[in-house]
Amino acid sequence: MASNKNNIKIHQHVKVVPPSSSIQSTTTTPLTLYDIIWLRFHPSERIYFYALRDPHSHPTFFFQEIVPNLKSSLSLTLQHFLPLAGKIVWPSDSSKPFIQFNPNDDDNGVSLLIAESDADFNHVIENSPHEASLTRSFIPNLESSDAFASTMSLQITLFPNCGFSIGITQHHAIFDGKSLSMFVKAWAYLCNKIIGFETPTLLPELEPLFNRDIIKDKNEKNAIEILSRISPTEKGNERSLKIFPSEPKLEESSRATFKLSREDLDKIKQNVLSKWEIFDTNKSKPQTLSSFILTCAYSVVTIAKAIHGVGKEKEKFAFTFAVDCRARLEPPLPNNYFGNCVSGDFIHLKPFDFEKEDGVFVVAKCIYEKIKMINEKGILNREKTGDRYKSIYNEGYKKVGVAGSNRFSVYENDFGYGRPEKVEIVSIDRGLGFGYGDSKDGNGGVEIGLVLNKHVMDHFSKMFHEGLCCN
Repeated sequence: MASNKNNIKIHQHVKVVPPSSSIQSTTTTPLTLYDIIWLRFHPSERIYFYALRDPHSHPTFFFQEIVPNLKSSLSLTLQHFLPLAGKIVWPSDSSKPFIQFNPNDDDNGVSLLIAESDADFNHVIENSPHEASLTRSFIPNLESSDAFASTMSLQITLFPNCGFSIGITQHHAIFDGKSLSMFVKAWAYLCNKIIGFETPTLLPELEPLFNRDIIKDKNEKNAIEILSRISPTEKGNERSLKIFPSEPKLEESSRATFKLSREDLDKIKQNVLSKWEIFDTNKSKPQTLSSFILTCAYSVVTIAKAIHGVGKEKEKFAFTFAVDCRARLEPPLPNNYFGNCVSGDFIHLKPFDFEKEDGVFVVAKCIYEKIKMINEKGILNREKTGDRYKSIYNEGYKKVGVAGSNRFSVYENDFGYGRPEKVEIVSIDRGLGFGYGDSKDGNGGVEIGLVLNKHVMDHFSKMFHEGLCCN
């Protein structure tokens, strides 16, 4: 059947469930405060592009060999990640929503679309600016309503004689980026086992831990109250599980990927540290700065300058980012904990701070000091952080966010047909922000994904590359 999406043909739409032998009875998984705060937030969307060589790229081989392998290994993966085969529900007799998997419910399972596109594969994966709407054709929708919400949707799209993509739309209340990374690694690992005709067993480090009892948070009892403050619904509809609409900003927009090599990051670091001694003589400068701090400072300043270069009015900016709390909790969580365990924070500056010659230093210093404070004093109270955020929002600050991490090793996810040619965080087009991840080259560099107004993108691209030459 045909799809209403441009240049896409849908061949199959199925629900993938775990093997029936692995299902005993209905299972429920609680949602913690770290999950519930994301309950009505727009889904996260990521896409992996893989090139194929003959005969793998021929449609017959793809649909008869590759697709069955991907589907079978997905089913095997779900027996380890059983909550992902369920859905979020909020019965009237429950004080909180939770994940439920019922083997007798036909609506359970992960939605999987098998599609085909006539788009130019090489054009789709190029780093240079191209139409922002194009990638959206390869990302599935996530179902949500007042009564329930799906955990995840997948779309596998063939580009005949070129390659294929795996698009993932995840409900943010189910898992964060680190947990998504674990799931994709487990799926790729088991897919390789199926191709090799080995008995599929999962590596211990890829076995997810869903035990919520290990999280001790004094704000846990106030989870629903906090949700009501940050994501209010209409009166009488407080239990709605419908995700708030947040339409992608695609009109007159471009999508592009920019790279910072290890050498680029070192140049930015030396430039920032040299100014630290000049502008902050009262405090000792740090011995080093993380790739995260350097990338975010350089990117946010360049975005702000690009927007100012096009717009007549000077905007006020706030930079928002997430902090992984797993190692920061008492007691710390195991590395294989599956769910959400991130907390958000932000910095904000005066408009002209981004325009200054030392703007990258100023922003880098602010991010460094904020993270240092979190490491020393622990995660800040969410209600206070939320109140501070509302305050700057009411003052007209424009939010610039970041999604992803260079620690997820996304380019290592080989399903048996080679490493990805390109990995993109598609959902950055729902607001002003950028995707952040490790470099495909594996040289310690990073990649930055952006969706901006076409004119702003032109300014950004020019300043991004000129700034590296000057550093």
